[in-house]
Formats: sequence, structure tokens, C-alpha cells
Amino acid sequence: MNTPAISETDLHAYVDGRLPPARAQEVAAWLEREPANVEALERVRAWRAQNQGLHALFDDVMEEPVPPRLAAFAVSAERRRPDSRGRIRTIETTEPAANAGWWRNASRYAAMLLLAVAGGIGGWVLHGAAEEGAMQWLPGLRSQMVAVAPITLARQAAVAHNVYSPDLRRPVEVGADQEQALVTWLSRRIGANVRAPKLAPLGYDLIGGRLLPGQSGPVAQFMYQDAGGQRLTLYVSRDQVQSQGTGFRFAQEGKVNVFYWIDGQFGYALSGGIPRNELSRIASSVYEQLEPVPRPAN
Repeated sequence: MNTPAISETDLHAYVDGRLPPARAQEVAAWLEREPANVEALERVRAWRAQNQGLHALFDDVMEEPVPPRLAAFAVSAERRRPDSRGRIRTIETTEPAANAGWWRNASRYAAMLLLAVAGGIGGWVLHGAAEEGAMQWLPGLRSQMVAVAPITLARQAAVAHNVYSPDLRRPVEVGADQEQALVTWLSRRIGANVRAPKLAPLGYDLIGGRLLPGQSGPVAQFMYQDAGGQRLTLYVSRDQVQSQGTGFRFAQEGKVNVFYWIDGQFGYALSGGIPRNELSRIASSVYEQLEPVPRPAN
């Protein structure tokens, strides 16, 4: 019997553990069996690594109490959510049992919103919820997500840094000894010329880079290391939804500091576990070295 075609949706569901056992086994066998599926297997591994990084960065946040304003918004939205016939329900909250029910729902929805905005990789979860109508109480969700795109860039960069920089055996896909091949490969995959800034004068040598999955296409990550083993990563993305620049911005995700900026459709984020003032000095050097350049020839 032939295995049904494996779709991108199947891969996301497989990574999230949402497939029935039999289908999950089919997907696993398909990934390992076919040489042509190597790229899909790499994407699956990268998604899993990103999930692990997100848990490391945000699990503590999910245990925190829901902020009152966000909880109040969720409660108000829950009261307005239509039933299966399209009628707006009115939820009375005078009885203790009712209070407990709508508060649990409000807390759950608020947490879902927080995770979706903070993580930036809730594609499959939000996709499934939308199909079931569970997110109908969030009008304008897409515009809200677009509004936080620069913040999402910083968080994605921090997650990628948190996942790959501690790796002692294979922190990069292509080493600095093949820098030209690395730059050419990343440029062709992203569809625009990218470059690895020279940070040796600041004490950080390039050790290599890798290709990562972004929101709507591939992104590049360059990794640097100083003599003491401290690592920095430069995240380069073309997933941006706005064309105007943003100037330097700073974010902190757990122990990872990030300086990031948007230049046209490009987003850049420099991440590291070093003090803010030191990272700012290095980010300024990176900014000065990077300029928009034409798309490479095929």
C-alpha cells in the first residue's frame, strides 16, 4: 500500500506531536527512507530545535500570572464569542461555578495569545485553532501580528542563538574555512547577497554559519567566537513586512541580549550573552559594514 503524500501540514503536525501514531510512523519512515527528503528532514530537525529553544526561553513566562489587562481583554472576548449558530453568548459571572469556568477559559486564551506573540512559531497551533473556529474572538489578529514583527525578529534571533551557540560539536553547518562557499550558498538560498561582517578587530572570529527556516522563507545565521569561547550570532532575515528602517533597538530574552534593526525587507539581529554596552559597540560595527546589495545571479 502506498503512503499518502506527505504535506507541509503533516510535517508541522509531526513536529508538534499532533499526528495519530500510525500517520506519525509513516512520516518518520518517509523522512528517513527517501534521499530526496533530506531537506525536509533538516527542516523538521530545525523546527524541533526551535521548539526546544522557545521552551528554554519562555516556559518561565508561561508560569507567571496573566497580566490583568490581558486577562480582562480575554474575558471580554470570551463573553462576545458566538456559539455554533452564530449567536453572541452572554455569560453571567455572578455564580462561583460560572466565574471559575470563564476565568479558566480567559486564562487559557490569554496564555495562547501571549505564546503566539512571544514565540513567533505557533504556525501549526494557530492554523488548527483557526480551522476549528477557536480564534474567531480575535478580530484583526493578522494586523496585530504584523505590528509586532520587529519584536518577533529579535525573539527568533534569540531562540536561534540559544539553540545553536551552546553546541560544541556542530554549532554551524559550514565552517569559516569555507567562508566564500558559505556566503555564496546562503545568498542563493535567501535570494539576496549576504555577507559575514569582519569582527576580528573586535576580538570575535567567524566560525561559520547555517541556514534556518524563517516565517516565510530561509534565514541566515553567522556565528562568531572570541578567545574565551564567548559566542555571538548574526541573524539575517528577509521575512520583514515593512519597508521602512527602524534604527537600532534592544531586546533581552532570558540571558540573551539582542540588538536588531530593519533595513528595507532585511532584518538583522546580533545576539549574545555579553553586556549590553559591549554588544552595542559590536552591533554598530556590523551595521556600518552591511549595505543593501543586488540579488545574485542564478
